[in-house]
Amino acid sequence: GTLFIAPGDVVYPGMVIGENAKAGDLEVNPVRAKKVDNMRTQSKEEKMYLSPPKRMSVEELIGYMNEDEVIEVTPLSVRLRKLELDSGVRERAARARKKKMDALKPKQGKGGKK
Repeated sequence: GTLFIAPGDVVYPGMVIGENAKAGDLEVNPVRAKKVDNMRTQSKEEKMYLSPPKRMSVEELIGYMNEDEVIEVTPLSVRLRKLELDSGVRERAARARKKKMDALKPKQGKGGKK
């Protein structure tokens, strides 16, 4: 997907750092180092090239953001982050929302249509 941050930028939990190619949110740890071992293969030796980060203005971020995200504006940067920074709390809230929506749906009998 597309990255919104450059290598070396400071990141924190709950910060939106890029766009996933698939639907939904993906929890990642961008500061974890690549695993180093003594096994060498052709594919591991290839260099990884990152495309330049996509920088967006406040107006673009307003059009891009989801309902569970907020825009953080500081004198040095404009960032998109989750409303709730803790991923565990976000997960529990999503499950509670889903449970609430399921309770509002009309229930059909066991026999289906008659």
